[in-house]
Amino acid sequence: MISRIDLRGDALPEGPALRDLLPRADFDVQAALEKVRPICEAVHHRGDAALIDFAEKFDGVRLENVRVPAQALTDALAGLDPAVRAALEESIRRARLVHRAQRRTAHTTQVVPGGSVTEKWVPVERVGLYAPGGRSVYPSSVVMNVVPAQEAGVESIALASPAQAEFGGLPHPTILAACALLGVDEVYAAGGATAVAMFAYGTESCPPANMVTGPGNIWVAAAKRYFTGRIGIDAEAGPTEIAILADGTADPVHVAADLISQAEHDPLAAAVLVTDSADLADAVEKELAPQVAATRHVDDRIVPALKGRQSAIVLVDGVEEGLKVVDAYGAEHLEIQTADAAAVAGRVRNAGAIFIGPWAPVSLGDYAAGSNHVLPTGGCACHSSGLSVQSFLRGIHIVDYTRDALAEVAHHVVTLAEAEDLPAHGAAIKARFGWKVPESK
Repeated sequence: MISRIDLRGDALPEGPALRDLLPRADFDVQAALEKVRPICEAVHHRGDAALIDFAEKFDGVRLENVRVPAQALTDALAGLDPAVRAALEESIRRARLVHRAQRRTAHTTQVVPGGSVTEKWVPVERVGLYAPGGRSVYPSSVVMNVVPAQEAGVESIALASPAQAEFGGLPHPTILAACALLGVDEVYAAGGATAVAMFAYGTESCPPANMVTGPGNIWVAAAKRYFTGRIGIDAEAGPTEIAILADGTADPVHVAADLISQAEHDPLAAAVLVTDSADLADAVEKELAPQVAATRHVDDRIVPALKGRQSAIVLVDGVEEGLKVVDAYGAEHLEIQTADAAAVAGRVRNAGAIFIGPWAPVSLGDYAAGSNHVLPTGGCACHSSGLSVQSFLRGIHIVDYTRDALAEVAHHVVTLAEAEDLPAHGAAIKARFGWKVPESK
């Protein structure tokens, strides 16, 4: 059901050579870009009418309005299963605890007497958040997007999720209920690239946003790439990934269950086990079959994901080599199930989120750990972070110098300006001192 890659015996290669040996899903955003281009431009030129036409084409429902009525949000919350409401409320509470602690405060550095630089943090003015609604419904993604934006102080928050024919063209009622719990009342029935285009260009019913965040399929990723430079984005999220670094102390039942938990997202989802224990590898393989048979989404998601080129059991000589492999892989979600797991986790450099030991599975992080589950994929964890309050803040430097403080450094500024053949830069300094550079003290 899952392939093996044996890296034992020889010294592991470095950098890209090691990455090339590891499994990864095919995810050609550039090819998808050409397909979303006409969709995005149709929204640009036709606004809401294009959104309505695309909802009919892609979602099978003809909308009267793209914006969700306020009453629909109220009704969705009133009809929410009490157990689901309690779970969402606890997820929100924990996420607020973690994200509130990420808030930034202004800091002033006194560089010299009379010269200071203050860094202040200003939230993005308006954001468009996306909650997928294709194979599954993700109210948890509403929480993970909205909470950090709110804690950052974003004043205008809008959310889009695909229209659902089953619910009369509205997004899924659990999505709407989550919005109501969070106090988000600007919600649109728009999915995929059309939602990103709506936020990027604006339409009759939806003002343009400064930034778009949220997970989605390849069409969402392609649309984000299309609009890079026009709007801010969090990331071009690809298929979800789990990597598990485990040794012989790991429980194969847990490991198999965790691999399956991510495989059920999508047939392109990646499930990777890195281990120095052949016995564990054998035991996990034996566990996969009965656990897969006992769940849902088997033939359309889990089996294709586990059998796909993006999933594998990778055998290594030891935990030390395993650390090199998981750092090269840069997983969205990385579980450490080894002896002294906390110490091993502390040495990891590249991961979207790290889950330590047998009692911190990825599923916990998806819903109720307090951490954020919007994370870098496709190896981007080597240079990017998950969604956080910081994602919605901009650092602005405020420079405040007196005449004496400028005079003290003026000769250095002029020297560097002339070294770069930018004499007007130096002239802007000289003009302040009667065109004569003050002598350094």
